Amino acid sequence: MLAKFRNLLARSSATKPRSVPAGERVYAIGDIHGRIDLFENLIRLIEDDDAARRPARTTVVLLGDLVDRGPDSAAVVARARDWGRTRKIEYIQGNHEEMLLSSRSKIDALRGFVQFGGCETIQSYGVDAEAIFAADFEELQALMNAAIPQDDVDFLSSFQKMVRIGDYLFVHAGIHPDTPVEDQTGRDCRWIREPFLSYKGDFGACIIHGHTITEQPDVRHNRIGIDTGAFLHGTLTAIGLEGTDRWFLQAHHDAAAGEASVAA
Repeated sequence: MLAKFRNLLARSSATKPRSVPAGERVYAIGDIHGRIDLFENLIRLIEDDDAARRPARTTVVLLGDLVDRGPDSAAVVARARDWGRTRKIEYIQGNHEEMLLSSRSKIDALRGFVQFGGCETIQSYGVDAEAIFAADFEELQALMNAAIPQDDVDFLSSFQKMVRIGDYLFVHAGIHPDTPVEDQTGRDCRWIREPFLSYKGDFGACIIHGHTITEQPDVRHNRIGIDTGAFLHGTLTAIGLEGTDRWFLQAHHDAAAGEASVAA
């Protein structure tokens, strides 16, 4: 598997090596979806990996979808905020954060939210499952708004649309190929699949994204997808970047303390 990753990474940078600025190191983490167990293990792997390398100005990018589907969204949100007190972290808003925030005031948004893991998120904030399923949408909205602290709402609302570091653009879902980067809409950044995924041209940067699940990192010459299905496949992935080097770290559900899988 490591050899496969090495070959993919080599092919992806064969035409024009992408890089981050000298003296910097970046780790980007894919969609966590309430899996605090995998998130804690991947944090440890990143901290150990960063400490083992030469000193650098390190930035962590969370690509969004911290919440929904998995059982511990509230814990993931709290841990992400706490980690930012000791690390430089760039937080990107995913479509699931967007749904949660919209659901606070829009019943139609709440209907979609509960279909895609929102009930698990509300339950993670201490609302009883029986109360959730017995409530109509107006009652559920009131329960959710009472349960989720304003500090968490403000934190999720502060997440960015995208972040650029060197030759890399970090975004939750992707960008529209026909739109300049500075004109990308938040909706495309958080929701797009096509025509982004099949586009073979140059985006003007290598896009690091989540949103679309693949069993292993999806390495292309113009983009790298790192949503490896934390809630579905039990694997949470990070990519490390320094200079023109790239490598992966992964936490798996079947490893009590996390398991690293590295390619450079």
